[in-house]
Amino acid sequence: MIAAGLVILWLAWVVVWVAMARGVKSVAERGGGSRAHYPPMAVAVVLLAAPRLPLFPLDVRFVPAELWPAGLGLALTFAGLAFALWARLRLAGNWSSSVTLKSDHELIADGPYRWVRHPIYTGLLVALFGTALAIGEWRGLLAVAIAAVALWRKLRLEDALLSREFGEAYAAYCARTQALIPFVL
Repeated sequence: MIAAGLVILWLAWVVVWVAMARGVKSVAERGGGSRAHYPPMAVAVVLLAAPRLPLFPLDVRFVPAELWPAGLGLALTFAGLAFALWARLRLAGNWSSSVTLKSDHELIADGPYRWVRHPIYTGLLVALFGTALAIGEWRGLLAVAIAAVALWRKLRLEDALLSREFGEAYAAYCARTQALIPFVL
């Protein structure tokens, strides 16, 4: 039941995400290395989506095979995907899957962006951690670590591009808003 719930959540999120990609603003400038996060994210997806991965110690459980960790994981997956979706809705036409500046790009600093500069990544990492918790095997935590490194690299590229585009306004935003975890990181 939990596994089916995870599949439904992720598939629904992908369908909505792809549908929302229509109608975004045209690209004004593409940042260097803007798609380098794709391969590690693909590895993370395979680690989480594989029904079984008989590679010791990746197939060993880090939580007991009980309902509470799986249920908590499902709830975290839902919350993370919902947060990412809210951020994506607020970003609207400024969104891109790669590091880009859009035509008439706007600096968004409200909604979930008032708490973190990269709420889509925060939401995705929470959702990935929730999925890893629901699966309960070390491969899930490895997937989260791989995704975190890839997204951290991407957010650094985005921060540099947005800093150059918005100057002091972006510097002030960075000074008051953490990258991924409110008040921490």
